[in-house]
Amino acid sequence: MCRKVYVDVLIKQDKEGRITPLALTWEDGTVYEIDKVTGVCKAASLKAGGAGIRYTCSIQNKETFLFLENDKWFVESRG
Repeated sequence: MCRKVYVDVLIKQDKEGRITPLALTWEDGTVYEIDKVTGVCKAASLKAGGAGIRYTCSIQNKETFLFLENDKWFVESRG
């Protein structure tokens, strides 16, 4: 079973309004740098529920989905 974990996200926004996430802070305070964003699309979180803009990110060589839903960021977490 997955749950939404809301996280703080450090972003870069360019003059055209494009948002690029740079790092996220997990609920225990650990900061994870986002190595690369490989995709951006509108999508639903099929594991945790909700929908928004899904950023496919590489964090420590692992693919992670980061969602922007109604001005709040979340990731899917097991447990």
